[in-house]
Amino acid sequence: MERFADEALVLGTVDFGDADRIVTLFTRGHGRLSAFAAGARKSKKRFAGALEAGTHLTARLVTTHGDTCRLDGVDVIRSFHHVRDDLAHIARALYCLELCRELSRDNQPNDALFDALVHYLGLLDDKKAGPTSLIKFELDALQYTGFMPHFSPCALCGQPTGDRPRFDPEHGGVVCAACAPRVPRGVAARPEVVDALARLQAGERKPLPPELRARSRELLNLFIAHHLGRKLKSVEFMEQVGTD
Repeated sequence: MERFADEALVLGTVDFGDADRIVTLFTRGHGRLSAFAAGARKSKKRFAGALEAGTHLTARLVTTHGDTCRLDGVDVIRSFHHVRDDLAHIARALYCLELCRELSRDNQPNDALFDALVHYLGLLDDKKAGPTSLIKFELDALQYTGFMPHFSPCALCGQPTGDRPRFDPEHGGVVCAACAPRVPRGVAARPEVVDALARLQAGERKPLPPELRARSRELLNLFIAHHLGRKLKSVEFMEQVGTD
């Protein structure tokens, strides 16, 4: 057995037995990992509510013989408790946590993704995260994990996408009208939406109007669901809450 400490974000928990929990952590030094927290549901002294989803902490861990570590204790760095003041912020935070849980891999560190998630949760906590910042986070998360969709130029021929682009996750993103016959499963995409996503991907921070955000989220949801093999559960919660 080896004892070690690592900076981590709580991605989620599952109750185990009468008193314990299995905690999914996204750690800076070890990537995604599962940790067994004995007595976490009853002991107020050991974890003191620190295992809420999204908490930023230092985790004290012990390796075991299986794939799950033992969580011996934590020191909270930031709880992002102001996120819980707003249902829309809760929905966005849960979505980002689920997205990172699905995009990350066990025992594969990803500093860029870790820092992006900490930064975005901080923006939410400080009430500085506008709706467009969620789309920017998604684009960054996809880039940092090797799934970056192409919005400009055409994903197949490299030419401008033009005024009749189609979006096809299987072929990596947006294709022009000339290449459209090669992507029969592609869906029509509005040029202004494609342009907005390309600009965000290039680093622009200009907020998008609601209609462009909604259409952008449709394309990103389609892309993410294709590559993960399922629609994220938190997408439905966001839709129920009425946030984008």
